[in-house]
Amino acid sequence: MYSVKELFTTLQGEGAQAGRAAVFCRFAGCNLWSGREEDRATAVCQFCDTNFVGTDGIGGGKFESADDLAKAIESAWQEAMNTQHYRYVVMTGGEPLLQLDASLIEALHHRHFEIAIETNGTIKIPKGIDWVCLSPKANADLMVMQADEIKLVVPQIEHQPIETTLHRFEGMDFRHRYLQPMDGPNLSENTAYAVELCQKNPLWRLSVQTHKMIGIL
Repeated sequence: MYSVKELFTTLQGEGAQAGRAAVFCRFAGCNLWSGREEDRATAVCQFCDTNFVGTDGIGGGKFESADDLAKAIESAWQEAMNTQHYRYVVMTGGEPLLQLDASLIEALHHRHFEIAIETNGTIKIPKGIDWVCLSPKANADLMVMQADEIKLVVPQIEHQPIETTLHRFEGMDFRHRYLQPMDGPNLSENTAYAVELCQKNPLWRLSVQTHKMIGIL
């Protein structure tokens, strides 16, 4: 059984794959926050801007088997895209690795999908994932030390200087490194901060949420 908050077609809005047509499969649930506002202040991750509670979103629901969910993802692609090629699905959440398993990976590869995940890095990556985007949280124990890209949201509440955090991740194996301004009422200030960090630490690049800028999901 897979619990999916929402399943929709869009363009990837962030990071190295920004602008790419994709099906987004947002799983319900996360291991760093319950999703309830009353728990946010005591959660490991306190800044999530995504509703991942329940299965009542667009295209969401309970899927009995990997094949059922893979069929729904395939159907979403076929309805929206003008080609059967370049199939791309982004597994996100919440934390997708609480549910994404070998059976679903196999079912999607059987349908010729390239599979991407957006993970907080606290759960080991299963075999068969084609693109891994790591978005670590300052107070969470990290299990993933290698990925296609790292997307570090700034600022975060940390017990060490941001330069120490950046240096730590620079010693790990990532093809792309991004700093992304935290969304919210302080977005302008956070963007200026991220720009300054990228200028001082040019190994890192700026990532902005383009999907929010142009008004798509």
